[in-house]
Amino acid sequence: MNRTSTASWLKVMAGTAALTLSLAACGSSDSDNEAADEPSEGSSESAPAADETFTNDVCTQAQTSADTLRVGGILPLTGNLAFLGPPEIAGVGLAVSDINAAGGVGGADACHDIRDSGDATDASVGNASAAQLVQSQPSAVIGAASSSVTLNVVDTFADNQIVQISPANTAVDLSGYSDFYFRTAPPDGIQGNALGTLISSDGFQNVAFLVFNDAYGTGLRNAVQETIEAAGGTVTYGGQGEGEEFPPGQTSFSAEVTAALNTNPDAIVVLAFDETKAIVPELAAQGWDMSKVYLSDGNTADYSADFEPGTLEGAKGTIPGADASDEFKARLNAWYESAEGEGLSDYAYAAESYDATILAALAAVKGGATDPVTIQENFAAVSGATDGEECTSFEACVTLLEDGSEIRYTGPSGIGPINDLNDPSSAFVGIYQFNAENKNELVATVEGSSEQ
Repeated sequence: MNRTSTASWLKVMAGTAALTLSLAACGSSDSDNEAADEPSEGSSESAPAADETFTNDVCTQAQTSADTLRVGGILPLTGNLAFLGPPEIAGVGLAVSDINAAGGVGGADACHDIRDSGDATDASVGNASAAQLVQSQPSAVIGAASSSVTLNVVDTFADNQIVQISPANTAVDLSGYSDFYFRTAPPDGIQGNALGTLISSDGFQNVAFLVFNDAYGTGLRNAVQETIEAAGGTVTYGGQGEGEEFPPGQTSFSAEVTAALNTNPDAIVVLAFDETKAIVPELAAQGWDMSKVYLSDGNTADYSADFEPGTLEGAKGTIPGADASDEFKARLNAWYESAEGEGLSDYAYAAESYDATILAALAAVKGGATDPVTIQENFAAVSGATDGEECTSFEACVTLLEDGSEIRYTGPSGIGPINDLNDPSSAFVGIYQFNAENKNELVATVEGSSEQ
């Protein structure tokens, strides 16, 4: 179901480059960061987590939500969002390790069971994983990364009263979709407002979109377009209702790029996933100034191995989520190295995955059981919806709960309490700029809130 939200820009948190955002309140429609929902620059060279031992607590077949916090995962192990798999898996795995290190959930162990979501080009992968997860009787399922994948499986989980928590979905259509669906990523209204405001603040008035026909792409396009038009700009190509979207998975874009450039835009917004690797070279081949390209979380990634140096230099993009601390990144990296034998190269949605898992565990502690209905009933409360006392770790929050206090868990993702639509009431969006090596670098962070 579609819901309308208003994004109010509260503050610029950090800026390391000349970047000015207009922080006036702007109306935006539906939603969020989608499915793919994407990248954040990261490095596996963070200082290691000193003197810390991690566990990789993979579920056994016998462990169910009856006596275990069984955390399922429907995350992209394959497909065009597979680059998001490692950081999201690390977020879940580290959270489960931390939960067990703190004594579990009321004495019950926690474990994780990660299955492949694939992507929207082959629904059979995600659908099969959802069916397997239902059979395993999980306490909660973390995922999917792609909003389109979630739209294929969300009813499967809801019909079986299983809590689903996406760390990366941003599609507007998922706001308030089900009592059993939550997310720790902000909906597209927040990211769309940030991206549209960025474009307008950079002085561009005539904007073309190259967008795929996907719930994430079109929903985010609509939010960006509304913000641009509210600032007095015009959409010259690819706008809402024009029928100029391309299908997911398309590999050649000569016609679309030519058509967009023929409208004489000042800037071009590319809303796509892996298709971006074909769109960018076509734009460059047709002589477009690549510093006037804007991307989103679905494609703001490290392209140093994909394009010639300098190809994307000066281009900008947005990724929902706070920039996690170096300490947290080091812990994520150390857990992933211990579990998988290699470090992380990206940290996108790792913090959101970690917080989704911790919130599920705290909801189980508050409710006194590890079944999904108990988690559903207490999830918003432990996020701060009942104005509880702030705490920043699972262990500290459990202590407060055991003392009978209401809590507000504030984790590395920096989201606000879960609202009536089961979305974060506030969230951060990072502004990134590409360097000469085609790597995205954080230049500023803005915080926005959504009001229904």
